[in-house]
Amino acid sequence: MWRNRFILMNLIRIAASLGVLASIVLWQSDVFVRGGSIIGFPIAIVCLFISFFGPKYAAHQWRTPPEP
Repeated sequence: MWRNRFILMNLIRIAASLGVLASIVLWQSDVFVRGGSIIGFPIAIVCLFISFFGPKYAAHQWRTPPEP
């Protein structure tokens, strides 16, 4: 079980990092939209936030509740 959780935490980081890169490409280049699109900037910020805090949130969800 610990191995699967470790893999999932790393997949969250990798996917969010790819999201940041794709949104920067959307924002600054003509690959997706001609002239770029401003919507790429907020998407990059959200993906960056997920990259930093997503694994921590997942680990918090897996923690067992404290015993009384």
